[in-house]
Amino acid sequence: MSGRLLRLVCTATVAAGTVLAPLPAAAVPDPQPPGQRPVAELLTDLQTLYRDAEQATETYNATEEQLTKQRTEVDRLDSELARARLTLHDSRGAAGRLAREQYQNSTAISPYVRLLLARDPQHALDEGHVIGQLARERAETVGRLLGSEKKNDGLARAARKALDTQLTLSARQKKDRDDVRNRLADVEKLLTALTPDQLTALAAFEKTDVDKAQQQLVTSGALGTDDREPSRSGDRALRYAVQQIGKPYEWGAEGPKTYDCSGLTSEAWGHAGTPIPRTSEEQWAQLPRIPLAELRPGDLVIYFPEATHVAMYLGDGKIVQAPRTGEKVQVSPIASYPILGAVRPDQAP
Repeated sequence: MSGRLLRLVCTATVAAGTVLAPLPAAAVPDPQPPGQRPVAELLTDLQTLYRDAEQATETYNATEEQLTKQRTEVDRLDSELARARLTLHDSRGAAGRLAREQYQNSTAISPYVRLLLARDPQHALDEGHVIGQLARERAETVGRLLGSEKKNDGLARAARKALDTQLTLSARQKKDRDDVRNRLADVEKLLTALTPDQLTALAAFEKTDVDKAQQQLVTSGALGTDDREPSRSGDRALRYAVQQIGKPYEWGAEGPKTYDCSGLTSEAWGHAGTPIPRTSEEQWAQLPRIPLAELRPGDLVIYFPEATHVAMYLGDGKIVQAPRTGEKVQVSPIASYPILGAVRPDQAP
């Protein structure tokens, strides 16, 4: 890690009053009492439960993102429909005036007969031209009315469909929210079943596993020379992320007081002037992928086969992340979780 970034991290960490080591963990439901189960088994179950909760969180985030876009679409269609209805009202008014004029002139002599009886045929022809112009204008009025009615009907159908989609997404959002809450309630319930000694043992066991994975990754050369500098936008995004160190994790949160994993990365890059997708799955699916050997500070590291966790690369084999419920934004080893791959939000040198 460069001296500049190290000073930045140290300053943010001291200001937040946090430590960089992983915090204690908990266990998962099991018929066997927690106190009688091996620490390794408890840790495996705990990590699985946290992973499930984070996957549910990212599902909720995706639905929330869709719902936000859908609300915007409903508002747009409602505004366009209101304008179309005003146009239709005007068109119907013009058509009404046309109908009254036609009724009032229904006893008039036809233009052909008028031409035959006219003493001044040229004058009659001029009148015929005017009559023809009026006929064309009437045809245009009818055409505008039909077009306005067709547009109004189409927009009304689109607005109803958009509203139905919004209601469906709202119901799905509630289901996703309840799913996250239920999973986190299980975590909280099991945490209370563990003794302080068990929590300490779990934290030590997890740290040993992470240290081992980190050592294997670093010595394998998978990170390359790891001496690359961030881009200008990457540096701004990284500084934003580092400034959040010490703030609590909260599922579904995008700051400024709390964050979840993808809330932190999306907000950091948004503040750097490069908007990116909201969820870790979308970040993995839509952003350009890069080899770990080409990682530079500011790039995003994606974890787990389902891409359910994301962190920002700090350099020197470290990441800035919002880990999970009960923890805070912190600096961690890059090998804290199984790595799926890495993506780069910007392609600037």
